[in-house]
Amino acid sequence: MMKKIVLIGALVGALASCTATEQGTAIGAGTGAVIGGAVTNSWGGAAVGAVAGGLTGALIGQSVERRGYCVYRDRYGRRYEARCRY
Repeated sequence: MMKKIVLIGALVGALASCTATEQGTAIGAGTGAVIGGAVTNSWGGAAVGAVAGGLTGALIGQSVERRGYCVYRDRYGRRYEARCRY
């Protein structure tokens, strides 16, 4: 039990010093791995979930770092950042 507490404390401390993009990537990858592994019941599914979650988390974290900018899609489906339209 004590090892788990120390491990969780170390992970929280490591994430606290990261940028929003890095935190989003780590949280997204971890969550994606858990969901992917649970849904497919395989390591492969966990790996795919980790990649997808990490990419999504990175995009969200990056958009948080640039205050006043939002992520949009053009008519071809490509993502781009521009000033938010309020």
